[in-house]
Amino acid sequence: MSTPHATVPARPQQGRAGLWRRLKGRQGRNLWFAAFVAPFFVGLAVFVYLPIAWSGYLSFFEARNTVSPTRFVGWDNYARLLNDDLFIDSLLVFVVFAAFIVPVTYVCSLGLALLLNNLKHGQAFFRSVFFIPTAVSYVVAAIVWRFVFFNGARFGFLNSIIRSLGGDPVNWLGGTNDLYWVALVTVRLWLQVGFYMILFIAGLQLIPHETYEAAALDGASGWRLLRWITLPQLRATSVAVIMLLLINAFQAFDEFYNMLGSIGSYPPYGRPPLVHLYITALGGGQQDLGVGGAGTMILTSIIVLFGLAQSWVLNRGRDK
Repeated sequence: MSTPHATVPARPQQGRAGLWRRLKGRQGRNLWFAAFVAPFFVGLAVFVYLPIAWSGYLSFFEARNTVSPTRFVGWDNYARLLNDDLFIDSLLVFVVFAAFIVPVTYVCSLGLALLLNNLKHGQAFFRSVFFIPTAVSYVVAAIVWRFVFFNGARFGFLNSIIRSLGGDPVNWLGGTNDLYWVALVTVRLWLQVGFYMILFIAGLQLIPHETYEAAALDGASGWRLLRWITLPQLRATSVAVIMLLLINAFQAFDEFYNMLGSIGSYPPYGRPPLVHLYITALGGGQQDLGVGGAGTMILTSIIVLFGLAQSWVLNRGRDK
């Protein structure tokens, strides 16, 4: 009677070799993926996640003129900011600025995408023309807008046009008027419309052409085609665009600081949260980084809440 053969366990070396092959993937694809992703992940961790985490830790301490915590103060830094009328007003500035820039940028970007997507000739040229401003620094653009277009002098570009039409020069960035919003909104539009236009064009090109043909057979055209075919198919792109627009509006700093900070004092609705935190935490020769860290965590929390609420509103009807 033959004795059944016992199962021979795999050698540890073979087990490790099999695990290594699975980790590498077919033709080493996992290794190539890790090689391409690792530098971006490291940069994101070092320059984004670690500073946010350290700001959260620092926000519970007193840290003046140092990035190291000195004395634990608990929630005092948060209470100081939330009881600061200027900080509350700066949050209102974000709401006003976002109410201007988000819908205007969305409509302009989508409109340009629709126009360029239907062009028969020169599509690549016009894409490049509208996309080039995204490569310009916000600081440089703000300075150009301030000194060339909206400087308030008689020889400024816009004031020269107004004078040629018989009007009086306008003090765009000073005085008691609210015309500085024209400068703030136009420079932001010029800088970012091209980028979101490209995102919308990518979304439009994913819509099957047969969908439009079927809608045309049913008599849909113009606004009805946009309302019932294009916009629903662009839902995912719209969610991403609006999310990015809100985050960028919350991070507004360069145009406000470089165009309005030079006139001595910020006008009403001219001091957004990042400018206020910069002045509070770094201005006046006293670096109060504990308060700055508390402000960072408050703004980060608000951005996350805005993002979650916006995603829920825009996606709640997707599965219906």
